[in-house]
Amino acid sequence: MEPSKDKKGSPVRKARRVLPTHAVTFEYFDPSATVVTVVGDFNKWDLKARPLKRDAGGLWKVTRRLAPGRYQYKFVINGERWEEDPLNLHRVQNEYGSFNSVRKVGWPQAELQDRAGDIP
Repeated sequence: MEPSKDKKGSPVRKARRVLPTHAVTFEYFDPSATVVTVVGDFNKWDLKARPLKRDAGGLWKVTRRLAPGRYQYKFVINGERWEEDPLNLHRVQNEYGSFNSVRKVGWPQAELQDRAGDIP
């Protein structure tokens, strides 16, 4: 099949479809922690991922740009303790017998509220 051509006979390049990204903020409260990271599908569960930043009161926070999709994740505290997101009730059981938190990105807020029961 021959590529499409414009009026001058030059090949027409198809534009690459770029998915929009969304700012997603992750927060975890632990004043006694020395380091908190968030790991999940979006960073291949990388324990060396950029850590969250701690404020003076012990709230850890980071904002990531994520493409639309459904992501499983956990917080890792001090490189050892894996925790679900206590601010997010949406979760699925993982292969280790515990649960991963689930975040849907890029879904209309009304649809998220209507479908809260079937977020997995």
